[in-house]
Amino acid sequence: GMKDPVGKKINLWGRDMEIAGVVRDFHFQSLHEKVKPLFIWLAPENTRQFMVRIQTGREKTVLGRLAILYRQFNPAFSFEYSFLDTDYQTLYVSENRISVLSRYFAGMAILISCLGLFGLAAFTARKRQKEIGIRKVVGASVRNIAVLLYGEFLRLVVIALLIAFPLAWWEMTKWLKSFAYRIPLHAGVFLIAGAFILLITTLTVGFQAIKAAVANPVNSLRSE
Repeated sequence: GMKDPVGKKINLWGRDMEIAGVVRDFHFQSLHEKVKPLFIWLAPENTRQFMVRIQTGREKTVLGRLAILYRQFNPAFSFEYSFLDTDYQTLYVSENRISVLSRYFAGMAILISCLGLFGLAAFTARKRQKEIGIRKVVGASVRNIAVLLYGEFLRLVVIALLIAFPLAWWEMTKWLKSFAYRIPLHAGVFLIAGAFILLITTLTVGFQAIKAAVANPVNSLRSE
């Protein structure tokens, strides 16, 4: 609430301390928490931690020198240190674990789905072999037949996306609300995911659809 705090004194733990400067708010906890008040206290007689900026590539050399300096003043205790980026990383252990597991399970789900689509496409093409042969005899092109077979699967995939996207949006929104600072959930995320799923469907089903479309109709009609 001070308009010009620099130079003024405040009382902490029964001691008057002068405000040397004010910095912008910065986050020193997990993003699940809002930025909280913080004061940095300069007390040379009661120092417990040092913050040291190290140039990239000189970590080993600087840490060795710091260890020697530390033992000169505090030989009875071991030299302990940590890197700030590692400390921040430990704040998100659960999120990182969920991320890794999500990638593995998503990959397994995609693989199983592709195998199911491939098998279902082969079964459908085999079951409609006579129909495809008749259509080719009466003038249907390879493209027409491929689109016919692919359209059936495309319709099912679109229905699945219409069911899955609202559920995914609801679950992701609920998860993001656990963070005090979070990104907005744009529709582009779902559009990219949908396009990727349709591409996988096209590659998986397209092979069987084209294979059935280019087959000789005489063989399929004779087998009946």
